[in-house]
Amino acid sequence: MDGLAGLQERLQYRFRDARLLARALTHRSFSAEHNERLEFLGDSVLNLAVASMLYERLGSLPEGDLSRVRANLVKQDTLHRLALELQVADLLRLGEGEARSGGNKRPSILADTLEAVIGAVHLDAGYDAAEQVVHRLFAKVEINPGMAAAAKDPKTELQEWLQGRKMQLPAYRVVGTLGAAHKQTFNVECEVAELGIVERGIGASRRAGEQAAAASALLTLKSKTK
Repeated sequence: MDGLAGLQERLQYRFRDARLLARALTHRSFSAEHNERLEFLGDSVLNLAVASMLYERLGSLPEGDLSRVRANLVKQDTLHRLALELQVADLLRLGEGEARSGGNKRPSILADTLEAVIGAVHLDAGYDAAEQVVHRLFAKVEINPGMAAAAKDPKTELQEWLQGRKMQLPAYRVVGTLGAAHKQTFNVECEVAELGIVERGIGASRRAGEQAAAASALLTLKSKTK
């Protein structure tokens, strides 16, 4: 528990139910009681918390640019860096094969674990507590309108294309996983319901699979609108 206590100090949040934090740190290679559902929840909480922060701090920025700045902040590289600062790598519970292959250093695993921790805070104490944790985590991250000029990733480009036409955002679902727990690939489906488009993509992480699926959906959209 010393390690978990230290992490809670760094988060500036103390769990009422420490089992939630333990699960957030548990990779699917370690146990059937793993962190993927918490990661799913934390991803949504993170996006909303960052959106509210940007709405307040970048009051003059239009919707499209706000979306792009948010994409820069919630991308894997940023979450990986924050996870390293929290020393999450030392507390990960990994299966033997994943541990041998350096899973505690893999950016995708660390980024996903941070999302799971945010999801665990939300379950433990509600959205407000989770939002406060997110805002503290990003307090030292540079945020400026210039980030909006960064190259768009497929998910952001697809979102902006749909928003510009007043359409609902796409839905992403993991429809399958392949390979051993320490070397999985994720098969992700991207659905644009209003247009009847369903595309799939495969990646070494859920996030990478979503980007691949979004890229496929964009190709379909562009071919239909030529």
